[in-house]
Amino acid sequence: MRNPLSKQIVEIEPSGIRKFFDIVNEMEDAISLGVGEPDFDTPWHIREEGIYSLEKGRTFYTSNAGLKELKIEISRYMDRKFHLDYDYNHEIIVTVGGSEAIDIAMRAMIDPGDEVLIPQPSFVCYPPCALLAGGKPVVIELKEENEFRLTAEEVLAAVTPKTKILVLPFPNNPTGSVMEKKDLEEIAKVVIDHDLFVISDEIYSELTYGSSHVSIASLPGMQERTITINGFSKSYAMTGWRLGYACGPKEIIEQMLKIHQFAIMCAPTTSQYAAVEALKNGDGDVEKMRQEYDGRRRYLLHRLREMGIECFEPYGAFYMFPNIKQFGMTSEEFAKQLLEKEKVAVVPGTAFGESGEGFLRISYAYSLEDLKAALGRIENFVCTLKREQ
Repeated sequence: MRNPLSKQIVEIEPSGIRKFFDIVNEMEDAISLGVGEPDFDTPWHIREEGIYSLEKGRTFYTSNAGLKELKIEISRYMDRKFHLDYDYNHEIIVTVGGSEAIDIAMRAMIDPGDEVLIPQPSFVCYPPCALLAGGKPVVIELKEENEFRLTAEEVLAAVTPKTKILVLPFPNNPTGSVMEKKDLEEIAKVVIDHDLFVISDEIYSELTYGSSHVSIASLPGMQERTITINGFSKSYAMTGWRLGYACGPKEIIEQMLKIHQFAIMCAPTTSQYAAVEALKNGDGDVEKMRQEYDGRRRYLLHRLREMGIECFEPYGAFYMFPNIKQFGMTSEEFAKQLLEKEKVAVVPGTAFGESGEGFLRISYAYSLEDLKAALGRIENFVCTLKREQ
């Protein structure tokens, strides 16, 4: 019988994030610090709006691009937060999570052979999405000495005549690094000089702990070159609602909408009504969760440094990316032994690209109680390793 499978999809590796958690689910008394999911419930007034929409029988399809009310609120949000002006009717599309937005943006923009610059370590979906769109992922290795920020020099060194898109994944998963305005201004110059486009994944834009997030699309000459990706999963604790959006130039959004029409139809209606409420009245909830994450962030950084583990201070998202090279183990070996011996699950840095070797991703989207228990176990493990050295 003929092979029914696509060679391309068979060659793509599954997500490395989930590997350890299949084991965790079968392990009693294990503590997971690996999944990037808020431990908060979706705020009640947002859930209530979703319930109300069901009670009112709002179970129909919305327009393909999303509810008019939601797109208007997204436009208002982008204006008040980032000083960006988007036409809700032509420059915004509501998607099934931010991941769909990334996928259809690449498929709408990439021709076979186009190169896509992808800074790593970064979220796992960018290289597979580029490959599935017919593009060629080109990895830019971010450096710990730069706090895993992307520099204009690194972008310039990676650009070729075939380069079309730069992925800008900040605030960053897994490192927690952020880009300041001066960093973005230098990169924007390279983008404009070389006639590139940017897919800016800003899903963690609300979760910064120093200066406020700056969108590269807000810089002169960049809005017409940028697809901005955002959503509700992280900032509003709405992971299971599966709702994201993309904002960008009309001519790109129109083509993204075609793909969305044929593959998805529309994002979940109930989720869209809940998201309207989130954008209208959810700023206080976001700030309360952000402050809680910040407290956990400072506690986790203090404890890691207290036990002699090197870690730069991250100012975004809800992840730490500690350096474990001193122990002479690969990231996967360290994570596997930690899970087996102390029943604590973290993610090897290599799940986010080869440049993540020697690092771990630890999520602090967990209660302080769980963090304290897990860090006690990690300290036991580290002390044992040091005695054996």
